Amino acid sequence: MASRNQNRPPRSPSAKKDGIDQVPFDKRRKIGLGRTVGPASTGRMRQPFAVVNSRQDGTGNSDMGSAEGSECGTVEFTKEEVEALLNVKFKGKQFDFKGKLEQMTEHIKRLKLCIKWFQQTEENHVLEKEKLQSVMESVEKKCMDTEVEMKSKVEEFNLIISDLKKTVSSLEERVAKEESDKLDAIECHRKEKEARVDGEKLQALLSSDLEKARQEKSTVEQKAASFEDMYKRAQEYNVSLQQYNSKLQKDNETHSESLKRVEMEKLTIVENLSNLRCHNKALQDQLTSFKASQDEFIKQKESLSNELRCLRGELQQVRHDRDHQVTKVQALTAEVVKYEEFTGKSCVELDNLTIKSNALEETCSSQREQIRILQQQLAAANEKLKMVDLSASETRAEYEEQKRIVRELHDRLADTELQLSEGEKLRKKLHNTILELKGNIRVFCRVRPLLPDDGVATETAVIAYPTSTEALGRGIDLMQSAGQKYPFTFDKVFTHEASQQDVFVEISQLVQSALDGYKVCIFAYGQTGSGKTYTMMGRPETSEQKGLIPRSLEQIFQASQLLQVQGWKYKMQASMLEIYNETIRDLLSTNRSNGLDMSRTEN
Repeated sequence: MASRNQNRPPRSPSAKKDGIDQVPFDKRRKIGLGRTVGPASTGRMRQPFAVVNSRQDGTGNSDMGSAEGSECGTVEFTKEEVEALLNVKFKGKQFDFKGKLEQMTEHIKRLKLCIKWFQQTEENHVLEKEKLQSVMESVEKKCMDTEVEMKSKVEEFNLIISDLKKTVSSLEERVAKEESDKLDAIECHRKEKEARVDGEKLQALLSSDLEKARQEKSTVEQKAASFEDMYKRAQEYNVSLQQYNSKLQKDNETHSESLKRVEMEKLTIVENLSNLRCHNKALQDQLTSFKASQDEFIKQKESLSNELRCLRGELQQVRHDRDHQVTKVQALTAEVVKYEEFTGKSCVELDNLTIKSNALEETCSSQREQIRILQQQLAAANEKLKMVDLSASETRAEYEEQKRIVRELHDRLADTELQLSEGEKLRKKLHNTILELKGNIRVFCRVRPLLPDDGVATETAVIAYPTSTEALGRGIDLMQSAGQKYPFTFDKVFTHEASQQDVFVEISQLVQSALDGYKVCIFAYGQTGSGKTYTMMGRPETSEQKGLIPRSLEQIFQASQLLQVQGWKYKMQASMLEIYNETIRDLLSTNRSNGLDMSRTEN
């Protein structure tokens, strides 16, 4: 009975290529030299290579090898074809050596084509590997240049922060001096109302100081605006670096540190705003005092007007009495003349009339003197009234000027708060972007140091930290006594020398995200005695050994106190639960007997 292989003609390389083209593209895959055939053994692979090498060394098949080499550049093999080529079995008649020889010759040609294709693929892989290595070297060089540039930027930011701190301290001293001067001026104004000239000088001095303070405030606002511009440019530069180096953990940590420094600078700007608000409040208090003094001036003016009206009435009455006495004297004089001419009365009566006339003249002279004194008082009152009107007009003009200044300060304060809110939104967005680049789920590993109860370590170290660039600070190796090594990689590895503050530096970014409105979950897990409680709670009575929970609460309360100045209101709630034996208990509840059962049933 003839086999199927005898009736089927051998396939040429061109026919082989046509068969390959008929195979779907998703079923093709390239086979490497190390993984040629799936279940085939190594010894089985070496036999075809040995046969091919022995035939190539001979002179008889040199021409055939060159011809096959020319065709090998265009032939590709799939995994199924290679397996079929290696697992082929020759069938035929027992003594049909010619047919078997033809089959073996054709099979050897196909094997040579396959081997040459593998060699060409290996050369392509080597070239591609060299290209990738050159690209990696260029990327590492760019990363080093970027790191140097970022360090220079950090130094520039530190210098700017020191200059701003000096400016803020000098402004605080000047504001305190201005407040003390204003309090002294108000006290002098209350105690010494008559010393108006000194008060005006002091007011002019305060106005000049206020103008200086406004100029200094404008310079500080300009510096703050320039600093915000630099901050925005730095943020844009950080975003570009994060997009370019999103896969490099070290650059991400550098950007997070720069973001923290910018947040500290933002806190200084907020403190400057609070100082300016205090200064605005002091100006408003001064305006209220000026209003009170103006009211007193108005009352004094009204009293002087009333007094002037009374004096005018008294003067009119005195003038009326004087005219009445003058008419009396004239009548008496006429009577005396009449009596002397017609009746010739006695000298005694004439003397009495003379005495009366003299008395009346003395009374008239005294009234004239009183009228002169009243006129002098009236002129002084008029002069005083003019001075009060002038002072009231000056006070009113100064009040309008102070009101305009306060209105400008309110407008500037509103603009600054708007810019601050926009900067806060941008900071939240960038902070969230950095955390997303680092990963929404991160796993940290902290190595607990040896305790006194653990005994003395007499054996060799069982933990090692790799020093390679990729695993530095992120990898840990477990060493066995037999020399075996088990490497593990995390997002961050804290050695046994890491402090509580070092751990909280990584966690504080997540706490800030929670303050920005994102949901955050932080938990520690490990076997009993691995240090979970110490990491989470620590020793709150010692500042250096506080755990993550006390430090997170401190950060939350500090952020709420700083934002209360801007009008924020916080409402905080806390819960403490215990899950033990599949039962949830509320540790803050007074009744702890009952709990929620978490056990799962069949239904």
